[in-house]
Amino acid sequence: MTTELRPLRAGEWADWYATLERAFGGTPETPEERNLWQRLGELERSLTVRDGNDVVGTAGAFTFRLSVPGGALVPAAGVTMVSVQPTHRRRGLLRAMMRHQLADIRDRREPLAVLTASEPAIYGRFGYGPATEAVSMTPDTLRLSVTAPAGADGVRLRLVDPEAALADCEKVYEQVVTGRPGMLARQPGWERLPLLDPEADRDGAGPLLCVLAEVAGEARGYARYAVKAGWDGAGPDGTVVLRDMEALDPVVCAALWRYLFSIDLTSRLTVRNRPADDPLLHLVPDIRRCQVRVRESLFVRPVEVGGALAARTYATPLDVVLDVTDTFCPWNEGRWRLTGDERGASCERTTAPADLALSVRELGSAYLGGFTLGALAAAGRVRELRPGALRAASAAFGWHVKPWLPHGF
Repeated sequence: MTTELRPLRAGEWADWYATLERAFGGTPETPEERNLWQRLGELERSLTVRDGNDVVGTAGAFTFRLSVPGGALVPAAGVTMVSVQPTHRRRGLLRAMMRHQLADIRDRREPLAVLTASEPAIYGRFGYGPATEAVSMTPDTLRLSVTAPAGADGVRLRLVDPEAALADCEKVYEQVVTGRPGMLARQPGWERLPLLDPEADRDGAGPLLCVLAEVAGEARGYARYAVKAGWDGAGPDGTVVLRDMEALDPVVCAALWRYLFSIDLTSRLTVRNRPADDPLLHLVPDIRRCQVRVRESLFVRPVEVGGALAARTYATPLDVVLDVTDTFCPWNEGRWRLTGDERGASCERTTAPADLALSVRELGSAYLGGFTLGALAAAGRVRELRPGALRAASAAFGWHVKPWLPHGF
């Protein structure tokens, strides 16, 4: 077999994307979806593997800025659109694309690579560790109610056209990004993603709706959702399907949840992606009736260990030497001295004795504060070499809010 791995060229995108669609089940996306992804795509960061005239492998990357503990927006490559055709599996094509891509990310001086995984087991061998969790819920809105704090009745809620409200919603989103690790600062064009609403993906629900929350005439939050009508022998049994929601303060957040719980002719709310510490878990009297489910979401890989660890801040003062294993990106191998606190950090090469030993995958999992080094050590993934080092580092890497990825890419 003779294959060629190279960046995508102008005029090749349609065939390349059709190959990707086939790899993910073969159902073509709507023209609206395809056009948006083509506009958002970066040709020079899109890889194609060709066997003669056939596209047999695909991989891409978006240029992102990712929020990290401390509020900085750190350059990160959003790895995406990865596929190998079934005729060419087990031939090293994925490994070749991953290696080419990580070298390119390093050349671009992006300290992080991130992805979401359709099959998580694939990416650990390339150094990606699960770093955030996504909570899905199906609250029983007939049996549950939201206890809102004082002031919630003063929040004005308006049903607005999602397109007309886009600018207000984006202003809210921009203000919350730096307050929670794992969120993406939306580059121009990405504001269109939440408005995609192909009928084929609605599963019987109606078109996208938007409720805007205002205080003193200022937009302070929003929820985009749809309603799926339903009836049984006892009467109406509809479902509210939440697409996305953001709020700038606890009062507005509670007012929006209370609204979603009280929509007429519905008896449940479907929530597909919320943070692991979402306030709703404390606004209802019985979490069990929310049917909470948790899964991993964003995978993080430090591409430059020193730059990545120095880009965030730390919850408590930290001075630790890390012995890092990274066989896929050998430039990260070795000992690094990380010092930092809530004001900043530095991470440099050192010959000092190591305090902790771990792979780059564990660094990725702990990087945003979503999983503790202590928990990873309990699983045998981190080794303590100096007594007391694990406890101190685990506390320092933690954060006061859970990291969360609000939308895929």
